[in-house]
Amino acid sequence: MQSEKPVFETPSSINILTYNCWGLKYLAKHRAERLQEIGRSIAAAVTTPEIVGLQECWTQEDYLAVRRQTRHILPHGKFYHSGIFGAGLAILSKWPIVESNMVRYPLNGRPTAFFRGDWYVGKGVACASIQTADGRESIIEVFCTHMHAPYAAEAEDSYMCHRTAQAWEIARLMRQAAERGHAVVGLGDFNLTPSSLGYRLITSHAPVQDVWRFLHPDSSLASATHPLEKARRREIPSVGYNLRENGATCDSALNTWRWSQKQQKQLFRGKSIIVDQSQPDPRAKRLDYIFFSNGLSVSPRSVPWQIESAKVGMTECHPTLDCSLSDHFSVETTITRAPPGPTSDADALPKQETIREQTTDTALRTLTNTSLHPTLYTSYNPSPTSSFLPGPLTRTPSPPEANPSEASVWSPRYLPSSVYEEILALISSDKRRAHRQRRLRLCHFIASVIVSIICFIAIWWSSRAGISFMLVLISTLNLGGGILQGLIGGLFEESELRALEEFEWEMDRCKEHAETVDGKESGVSEGAPKEQSFDNEYHGEGRRIQQNSLEETRIGGEEEKELWEKVRASEGYSGKENWRRGQGRFVGFPGNAG
Repeated sequence: MQSEKPVFETPSSINILTYNCWGLKYLAKHRAERLQEIGRSIAAAVTTPEIVGLQECWTQEDYLAVRRQTRHILPHGKFYHSGIFGAGLAILSKWPIVESNMVRYPLNGRPTAFFRGDWYVGKGVACASIQTADGRESIIEVFCTHMHAPYAAEAEDSYMCHRTAQAWEIARLMRQAAERGHAVVGLGDFNLTPSSLGYRLITSHAPVQDVWRFLHPDSSLASATHPLEKARRREIPSVGYNLRENGATCDSALNTWRWSQKQQKQLFRGKSIIVDQSQPDPRAKRLDYIFFSNGLSVSPRSVPWQIESAKVGMTECHPTLDCSLSDHFSVETTITRAPPGPTSDADALPKQETIREQTTDTALRTLTNTSLHPTLYTSYNPSPTSSFLPGPLTRTPSPPEANPSEASVWSPRYLPSSVYEEILALISSDKRRAHRQRRLRLCHFIASVIVSIICFIAIWWSSRAGISFMLVLISTLNLGGGILQGLIGGLFEESELRALEEFEWEMDRCKEHAETVDGKESGVSEGAPKEQSFDNEYHGEGRRIQQNSLEETRIGGEEEKELWEKVRASEGYSGKENWRRGQGRFVGFPGNAG
């Protein structure tokens, strides 16, 4: 007798959680105890998670420890394998995972930085198709990632280009999933702040919405010490405000792993340290995200999902160790949708209005407003070039007299060309570095072969055993090091150059399209309405990063110039360190500061 396929009721809400577990084997303190408690905390959460993405869960042992604690609420799960030491990614689900794969990033650090490890773990995107009910439209495609870590300030970060390329790759994956008509969830530790180039690529080149910024449009763009935040002339946020409003998940004063060594020693000796929620918290920032989309090419009969709430969680300490469960906090969101209506109403499109009901705990906002948030829900007709060069997909609003049941038309949109120029400048810088390193390593290899030959010749003429032994040792070590450098220079550097060339080609095409769009828009008369993508608030005319009733309030001209003069004059933000020579703009920041 055949086993019947389990039938699931169509859910009216889904609770989603993402969490960086900090499970580095041999390096992370109290790893096993913390991972056990993380599993218990997920299982005991007041709002039971139904889709969970974990990062830095490096070992099968830790994954199974979490699974044992959560199996009764999350019976389905997948631990992803990649690289030499594993990807550290896992996806848990209430519903079956019907399809899964691991996509590695083409650019992901360098093997010479072995003390950092990003290259060795094979970072990428864990992909899972989760079927919440019967039918194609019930599939949710989940993308869990952990991008390359920043090891320096933004202006000096030598891995910024790699991280930006990774953002482009996951944006592509989410866009393709949305084009298939599936709901999309992108989550993880992106190691990006909302002011970064990578974040702007994701929110512009994939039809997804950052759930936190959707509900908290005036939240911070970086830590309070960042020049861009200083230019906003706001008070340094408190610990509590960063958790409630700014969504800070990293470097919080509440996280014990971000305390000084002295404070940590006192804590582990049993001294109780209480953090006042009202104390200033200048270093906290948001690096962990949940992006969401209802998908494109969706049937008009389907009921769209709505973002109901988002919060920072897992802020509690371990019950016996009194330390934070990880060096990050979690991000949790709930998406909801109304149950299907009567048959008589089935042919009608979802109402195109925004629900503006604000309570103390949640803000319920629809994702179907076609004029304010066009990138979230509609039918999509990809253009011939959209398979590899779609921009932020912007719906052209229908005139008031148009039939509301007619399908709206999407057209690709692009960031200002200056953004792509900035990315291309990063790529060129990385290519020069890679070419230089390749030459040096190959020269090292050739020199080591010559030195080894000289050593062997010297051994032939040497009559002393001690000198011969030293020459053999020097020759062996020298040749071994030279061969290693030759392999890195001849193989890895060439691989990095090829990946950079691919990324450069794609950004070149985007720049060309953006220039075409900019040229067309420059010909529009002053009185005509002009559409702008969400990301334009960071560039060009200098839009203020703030939304009012889900619309950006923009500034330009002299006010923009004054804003960036304040950024340039900010304490610790020297032109020598942060001004890109010959480019006329700040690295990683909006606008042309010249």
